[in-house]
Amino acid sequence: MKKCLYFLLALSLLTHISSAQILEVRIDGTINEGTYLTLQSAFTKAEEENFDAILILINTPGGLVSSTEKIVSLILNSDIPVLAYVPPGAFCASAGSLIAVSVNVLGMSNGTSIGAATPISVGVTDQKVEQKTVNYLAKYAKSIAEKRDRNETAIEKFVTEAYTASAKEAYDYGIIDILADSRDEFLEMADGKVVMTASGEKMLKLADEEIVVFEKPANARIYEVLSSPELASILLIIGIYALVFGLTSPGMGAEIVGVVSLILALFGLGVININYLGALLIMLGIVLFIAEMVTPTYGILGAASVICIVLGILTLYEEPLMPKDFYRGFYLLAGGMALGLGGVVTYMMVKIVQLKDQRKKVGAEALIGEKGEVLSFSNGKGVARIHGELWNIESDDVLERGDAVEVVGREGLKLRVKKA
Repeated sequence: MKKCLYFLLALSLLTHISSAQILEVRIDGTINEGTYLTLQSAFTKAEEENFDAILILINTPGGLVSSTEKIVSLILNSDIPVLAYVPPGAFCASAGSLIAVSVNVLGMSNGTSIGAATPISVGVTDQKVEQKTVNYLAKYAKSIAEKRDRNETAIEKFVTEAYTASAKEAYDYGIIDILADSRDEFLEMADGKVVMTASGEKMLKLADEEIVVFEKPANARIYEVLSSPELASILLIIGIYALVFGLTSPGMGAEIVGVVSLILALFGLGVININYLGALLIMLGIVLFIAEMVTPTYGILGAASVICIVLGILTLYEEPLMPKDFYRGFYLLAGGMALGLGGVVTYMMVKIVQLKDQRKKVGAEALIGEKGEVLSFSNGKGVARIHGELWNIESDDVLERGDAVEVVGREGLKLRVKKA
């Protein structure tokens, strides 16, 4: 009886040991630096804990070029087999399609599609994307296809012709490896395949698999938010106006808000491709804004500043693999906020400058332009009542008691007046 129990226990342990461990990680939404950090952490965990494979579930319309390139490099240089699956109802377009074709085994569900990685035009006009950008991304896509022995022509057309293939077409044309309607079916069909990893050939042993879902780490969540172009733009706009406002009107705490906002914005801008023309327009806008504060033109330079900053924000990013819908919403959000906040802050600053100018006029200087009544006058000098106060006056005019006079200047403790 004991031998039987020992045998069953050993068999149970053997079965547990032989079952495959798969680390599942998701790509959801726009690809950014947070997506890369999530995958990087997942790959590190898979290596440290000797997982048999990494499974990426893909649902994305596109994203940042720099983050996409780092993710693809992470996959191509992995010693652990990497699988990807596009589940029912998910997207796999633009940058997501380049990531998908870089894995060892790629599967899709019926009803999904892949492709459409043509660089889109960015900015406030519909100018064409530079050909060098198209050529670079086309060759990049082709090199990934060569590495994974996929249909190079079709994958290159993802970029050059915005080609999109249905799951069935992608399978028939050799873009993907497996057509399956569920994740479990995909893993079952991938079992036994021989794949080439960075450390050599490996056979996938996925029978009786144990799937561990990877939780997104805290740093990835933070970067996912900060590397969002929308939030980076909002923080940049707030930072610019708050900092300049704070430096010209200290003591209100705006400069602290400005510095913090700019630091957070730089985290995001550090992983986003920047258009230098947009950056120059923003810098010009800042200079014009400061000029408005130093030599007030009552809103003329302020309006020019707002226009420059709005145009700079709208042309700041060069991210050709972001989904086209992103830019439509981005123009409304960032442009509207830059225009609205810029207009409000400029108006406030003009009013503050005017108020400061008024406060500079104290004592007798505040009476310049005011009218009063002569009480006595002879030999160019006399006394007048102005605003209920008696003032010594001087004038080149011939004045008599009761004459109305207007203050035109000040000389020491005397007021210069003229006959009103």
